Amino acid sequence: MGIKVAKFGGSSLACAKSFQRVFAIVMADPSRCYVVPSAPGKRFSQDDKVTDLLYVCHDHVQRSLPFSDVFKQISQRYLGIVKELDLDLDLTPELQLIESNMQKQSTADYAASRGEYLNGIILAAYLGFDFVDPALAVSFDQNGCFNLKRTEEKLVEVLASHPRAVIPGFYGAMPNGSIKTFTRGGSDITGSIIARSIKADLYENWTDVSGFLMADPRIVSNPKPISVITYSELRELAYNGANVLHEAAIFPVRQVGIPINIRNTNEPDNPGTMIVRQVDNVDSIGDITGIAGRKDFVIVSIEKALMNSELGFVRRLLSIIEDHNVSFEHLPSGIDIVSLVIIESQLAGKLDQIIAEIRQQLHPDKVEVFHDIALIATVGQSMAYRSGIAVKLFRALADAKINVRMIDQGSSEMNIIVGIENKDFEKAITAIYQAYNS
Repeated sequence: MGIKVAKFGGSSLACAKSFQRVFAIVMADPSRCYVVPSAPGKRFSQDDKVTDLLYVCHDHVQRSLPFSDVFKQISQRYLGIVKELDLDLDLTPELQLIESNMQKQSTADYAASRGEYLNGIILAAYLGFDFVDPALAVSFDQNGCFNLKRTEEKLVEVLASHPRAVIPGFYGAMPNGSIKTFTRGGSDITGSIIARSIKADLYENWTDVSGFLMADPRIVSNPKPISVITYSELRELAYNGANVLHEAAIFPVRQVGIPINIRNTNEPDNPGTMIVRQVDNVDSIGDITGIAGRKDFVIVSIEKALMNSELGFVRRLLSIIEDHNVSFEHLPSGIDIVSLVIIESQLAGKLDQIIAEIRQQLHPDKVEVFHDIALIATVGQSMAYRSGIAVKLFRALADAKINVRMIDQGSSEMNIIVGIENKDFEKAITAIYQAYNS
């Protein structure tokens, strides 16, 4: 295969032994030309992520508190990695400069980004690759919005003279040169942007799991792995609560059709999960791809005779919640009824006023509110082409004596979403999984 971009997460670069595993992975395939590191993650359950410690340092500076003890902990972490790897690398000047800059009231973005920056310097020295600071190419506009076009142009220009390079993830620069970070998990985005810019054949995202699973392993015992998933299916699962790849990391490569391969640094021989634009032969995949869900929704059900003929009814309904800065997740409807599905936390201190305004402005026959609702999405692109998919799902819920309060399905027929009571959440996911895997 041609050029690959390999992004390694914090758990993959948490200590010297992790660096050694990454070294072996990169060197095993000459096409892995560009490597994107995160900051060191946790080495054990009670450990601290370096990024979190850097945020603590910044917070202490803002409150005029000493931060030298915390920064010393960060420094020792990096110096320990350098020493264990037996590198001819003096990181002390970089650490001193960062500490000095932080004392001068640097931004939170600058402080947080130094985790990836320092890890990138170490990894580049260890691999024998060039080090490229993403602040030279990853561009944000004056409003702090990511500028993809400008970034692509600069990356092509900068990387032309670096055929093999380490480019830290998570951050770039504003027009004035100040550091700007993506949201947490932003190293995934950096890797995706680089893959797009250099027209890579594959974007590898290395982490501590062997790809995606059909269901949450904390709920379902030993769920099956997902070998292939489409971008659209991934987005559906992520939106509905699955802890998968950072959503924003999908779009740069999705637009140009570059596949993503989720791999496990600790099990490099495992093929993991391949994320592709489409699967041409749906007969080669199962009835469903995965199951995901979230708890703590509210359903506000509005009933009114002849609602369908009342022009602007739904528009006025949505205007009411918009005025309260509330957004909805789903809007299932019937001929004389429409329901708003809203995350419970959005309605804190607002629900009574919203209901009052609905009654006053829309004059419904009935308004009902159902609390403690969970949503479960059953996702799969083959669902639209096979009969009996929905029957399995609802029979499984009925056999488990779970009452369905809401049903919704997108026009793509890629998912079926059901609303149930919070208390039945785990039981429902288990029942649905078993229905398609028995």
